[in-house]
Amino acid sequence: MSHPVELLRGALAADPSRPLVTFYDDATGERVELSVKTFDNWVAKTANLLVDGLGAVPSGRVALALPGHWQTAVWLFACWSAGLTAVPVGDGAIPGDADIVAAGPARLSEAADTDAEVVGLSLHALGAPLADCPPGVTDYAVEVRAYGDRFSGGVLDPDAPVVEFAGRVLTGAELLAEARALGTPEGARVLTTVGFDTPEGLLRGLLGPLTADGSVIICQNLDETGLERRISVEHVTSVI
Repeated sequence: MSHPVELLRGALAADPSRPLVTFYDDATGERVELSVKTFDNWVAKTANLLVDGLGAVPSGRVALALPGHWQTAVWLFACWSAGLTAVPVGDGAIPGDADIVAAGPARLSEAADTDAEVVGLSLHALGAPLADCPPGVTDYAVEVRAYGDRFSGGVLDPDAPVVEFAGRVLTGAELLAEARALGTPEGARVLTTVGFDTPEGLLRGLLGPLTADGSVIICQNLDETGLERRISVEHVTSVI
């Protein structure tokens, strides 16, 4: 393997039904569990939306103004599948030179002030559309449903950029090498409370476990009083 998308392809070939990403939001009581197959379907639909719906072309840059969320993980893999550079910014400044911006409700007005194509994510547990979609903004929950759950992208280029953090750009091969260098134990179940907008957050909280045929539990608005029980219930092996 020489590209992070191959991690998902390998997991799909090995056991498509096993849990890959579990998401909790303790502020809403939400719990979502996605198998490898379900996660891959979301990635394919999103990649098709990017390419066929928004006209994204290889080497384009997609800013992700999104919190730590399962849909953020989907968008990362969708960008990589389509040959795009993901620029995860979390709560940070949205770069003015992005071609596309994916933003949650709290960042929509800021994203709309850029010259980019803007996609709004409600981040709703049941996939509801945005409560208030500004003019010119693509409502992800509404539009993504129309796209196929298989993506026929081009050949993955391990030497093409896949992610940018505060000006630091990593190719697919470099990102995968850093993920492997973590030495994540086989079959790890990693619980993360941090976003994917830093190298550590992305590597330790998503890609590292995938290099080891593991899985991740993403927790938003964590209620620490229930952490020990969650670690037990979810068979967590490490916490980020």
